[in-house]
Amino acid sequence: MSVRRGNARRVDTAHHWSYGIVMDERARGLTTFAPGVWLATDPVRILGTHLGATMAVVELADDELLVFSPVALTPERKATVQALGTVAHLYAPNTYHFMWLAEWAAAFPEARVHGPQALGDKRPDLRLDRLHDRDPLGALSQTLDEVHIDGFLLEESVLVHRPSKTLLVADLVHNIGRPQHWWTKTYSRMMGFYDRVALSRVLRWTAFRDPAAARRSLAQLATCDFDRLVVGHGQPLENGARNALEAAYRWLPEKRALALPPPRVSRRSYCG
Repeated sequence: MSVRRGNARRVDTAHHWSYGIVMDERARGLTTFAPGVWLATDPVRILGTHLGATMAVVELADDELLVFSPVALTPERKATVQALGTVAHLYAPNTYHFMWLAEWAAAFPEARVHGPQALGDKRPDLRLDRLHDRDPLGALSQTLDEVHIDGFLLEESVLVHRPSKTLLVADLVHNIGRPQHWWTKTYSRMMGFYDRVALSRVLRWTAFRDPAAARRSLAQLATCDFDRLVVGHGQPLENGARNALEAAYRWLPEKRALALPPPRVSRRSYCG
């Protein structure tokens, strides 16, 4: 596997990324990305493409953990995460990154489950204890910033882990690098996200109800302090996240709003 350092060349790191910090022996089966941030990736197929889905585990106060965009819960992962601390929060960032949420919630019944209102409407069988596009962040604001991306039909909220200056996103941008699978390579070239931090043209064309509102959310996000980036699909960035995100959204108009129905509830964003 490879990892990007801003716009620099790829660095071959085989199976682990260490970033100059001591590898946490408790985190066997996870990858140490930054102090207090661990990652796990599983292969997924989307529209015939071969991609990876990435989960992040972040350290909070009092030895608590938040699991962002959970992937499959294997016995090894469960044991590894438990060795890191207490799983206190499970976070489904949007209406698509929730496939393994129920099994994590069943395994950690004391954890508080966060997700967007639209996910509750889509999957009423899922337990959601907090709606992250409506409810305040509460005590988590001691460690995290949260911004809901208004006008984005996936109803995504992103988090900034302030101690490590790491931005966590699901589908706000991708960073899949240079995939070798022929259809993944072809599709990502056609859709404008081959070998760059970018958003698929399919999402650009279809997923923004209100580009002006999305611009305001991105401006709110820009007030947060982050330099690292973890994406739901692809390689993380050790640095340069702010510039990469800005470049990825240069296409988004600042004033024009599409003629679609407005969201049913007011949205909140929290930063700092």
